[in-house]
Amino acid sequence: MSAIAAPLERSNVSVWIALFLILAGSVATYQIVSLNQALLFLIGGALGMTLYHASFGFTSSWRVFIKERRGRGLRAQMIMLALAVLLFFPALGAGELFGHPVKGNVNPVSMSVMIGAFIFGIGMQLGGGCASGTLYTVGGGSARMLVTLLFFCIGSLIATSHIDWWFNLPHLEPISLVKSFGVVPALALSFTIFALIAWLSIYFEKKRHGSLETEPQNQAEGWTRFLRGPWPLIWGGVLLTLLNFATLALAGRPWGVTSALAVWAAKPAVWLGLDVSGWAYWQQPGNAKALAQSLWFDITSMMNFGIMLGALLAASLAGKFAPNFNIPKRSLMAAILGGLLLGYGARLAYGCNIGAYFSGIASGSLHGWLWLVFAFIGNSVGVKLRPTFFPDEKPQPEKLTGC
Repeated sequence: MSAIAAPLERSNVSVWIALFLILAGSVATYQIVSLNQALLFLIGGALGMTLYHASFGFTSSWRVFIKERRGRGLRAQMIMLALAVLLFFPALGAGELFGHPVKGNVNPVSMSVMIGAFIFGIGMQLGGGCASGTLYTVGGGSARMLVTLLFFCIGSLIATSHIDWWFNLPHLEPISLVKSFGVVPALALSFTIFALIAWLSIYFEKKRHGSLETEPQNQAEGWTRFLRGPWPLIWGGVLLTLLNFATLALAGRPWGVTSALAVWAAKPAVWLGLDVSGWAYWQQPGNAKALAQSLWFDITSMMNFGIMLGALLAASLAGKFAPNFNIPKRSLMAAILGGLLLGYGARLAYGCNIGAYFSGIASGSLHGWLWLVFAFIGNSVGVKLRPTFFPDEKPQPEKLTGC
């Protein structure tokens, strides 16, 4: 068997495995929970496929801008956010969508958000991905990111043991731009900030390189490109927004990721004899319910499982599913430390790059903007730390990837 044929045969097998698991998961979720939950599981699958094929990595986009002043990924995020507020703000202003009540991810503006986002930002660069990036690269076959995910969960659980202390630090009550200014003024203000960030990315990129980076050319077209990828970044941004909006319609709130990771760590901890139910975090009604009930009923968990399976399908269709368990020691250390920082920081900051940044800003929450500022500062520190753990990392411009 040739070296090329082996990966292709593995990919063909993994395509059928991924399809079977997605189909079986959908049917089981429908039977055990509801049609609505099954649809959210499938939305998770679509998110995973989109993240993988578009290589829509928040971590790599920020690293490339910080190191090389290439802003293509950052501008794609601004387009994604602009479309998101255009869809979300009117629905959140009305308080309903398609006749069903909806609410945004609007959380306090606090020191815990600033510190948590900063910690999370460092974790992004050491762990090799954000929350969504960790899930879809795990699904895509990255053994290293499986380590990051494991310690992401552990870091989340550690934070819940004393999260009440962090939440009692100086803070302001949740501030919604939609409620404070109204839908149209909030849209105008948001569009202005998005345009300013995009303009700054263009200014710094042209100043460093003289011209803007262009989208890599892909010979495949039509259904072949759709199934096997890669997709343009703009496709990824638009589809992620539409899928987040679909999540809002079905779940009554936007897309989130990291609350489930705390549950994933808490349940085994309980089985091992650690009573977490007395911790303040797990006494909150929603968290207590998630801890007590099966994961089948947890929306965020089911969507996360869908993301990993969707990424598995995408990687298999692209012929790139080939797990490599040979992880250098320094890289392994970075995955462990980065995962802990990601999990811990996400809980302090009321979410991650999805729940706090993407869905927070889409919800008009001021804490989402605060998260962006301090997470970016954290990423800058993380980029400075990367050579310690990745000594062979080349200094030339990097490609935009999930990690």
